[in-house]
Amino acid sequence: MLKYKGKRWYVYYQFVNEEGQMKRQPSIYFNVNRDYPDFDSRVAQIKKIRNTIEKALKGGFSPLEVKEEDPVFSAIAALDFALALKKNSLRESSYKDYLNRLTHFKKYIQNAQVFTLKINQIDTKLVNNFLNQILKKTSPRNRNNTKTVLSALFSILEDHELIDRNFIKNIKNIKTKPERNKTYSLQKVTKIFEFLELEDSNLLFYIKFISYNFLRPIEACRIRVKDIDLENKQLTVKAKNKVIKIKIIPQVLINELKQKDLSNLEHFIFTPNGPGEWATSEVGKRNYFTKRYARIKKKLNISKDYTVYSFRHTFITKLYRELRLKHPLTETLDTLMLITGHATLKALREYLRDIDAELPEDYSELLEIKD
Repeated sequence: MLKYKGKRWYVYYQFVNEEGQMKRQPSIYFNVNRDYPDFDSRVAQIKKIRNTIEKALKGGFSPLEVKEEDPVFSAIAALDFALALKKNSLRESSYKDYLNRLTHFKKYIQNAQVFTLKINQIDTKLVNNFLNQILKKTSPRNRNNTKTVLSALFSILEDHELIDRNFIKNIKNIKTKPERNKTYSLQKVTKIFEFLELEDSNLLFYIKFISYNFLRPIEACRIRVKDIDLENKQLTVKAKNKVIKIKIIPQVLINELKQKDLSNLEHFIFTPNGPGEWATSEVGKRNYFTKRYARIKKKLNISKDYTVYSFRHTFITKLYRELRLKHPLTETLDTLMLITGHATLKALREYLRDIDAELPEDYSELLEIKD
């Protein structure tokens, strides 16, 4: 039931109680009036809340866990509720990551024999103990990523007044040693491309698409035929931050695309056998090509430090160095930013620094000790 303009907006529902009677449950407000001042945005948000509650109820959520004299969600119910709301803003791959990390946290709560814990009883000590357990079993990076996910969910709970504050955001990250995919030498790229031309031309096309359009592997896996405009040589890409970006397709790829069957607009460009249908998840598709390339690396004796993602680093480095031969730094960065799709100049500079795109010339003269 929706309550409209002129009143405080909320969602309510009825549920069969322990006596078998249908009883109206407490209204759910979630600050719709405060956070959504105009009518249309309130309608959209209240419907989203309604749909989420309906989905949670169909999924087994029981409001009987919440006593009238103590109207606080159980930890498990509240976290599931937060994830259901968060799902609306997550990509499929990100949602699965959230779901996986939250599942581990809920199992920890169960194993700690605090399954009936209320959401407002979860404290810093409990979360830190859980994060320390992850740190011992895996890595600092995994521990930090789990903390980020839990913090995002607790922020939702705070926004919707199910907890007083999100204390997890104040837990510090642990310093990690960054993992970096090495950049190929151009000689190695030539050798790999020549080998793939004979061994696996479909994988080669996938790698070329990443290399020449400066895509992340998972971005390439999202591309459908309808995302490609051959006439204007443009590619529509769903980027990491969920922003839709338009990229120029180099002519070298246009020539190869024209040889593909692009008759079905809904077909994915990259599947195990070229353009076609593929029901696998985005992460599953990326992992498939990663494993496929791993077999090639084994044949060519390429170390694990070099990955499909390394091709993106390699060709951005090549492009940067070619531009620097003709243009000053500022102009080079402006041009490169348009091509790579980095959102800010700072992000591009940090990326170039991380992949060692620019190296100094020989500085031997500076090391000489002169009389």
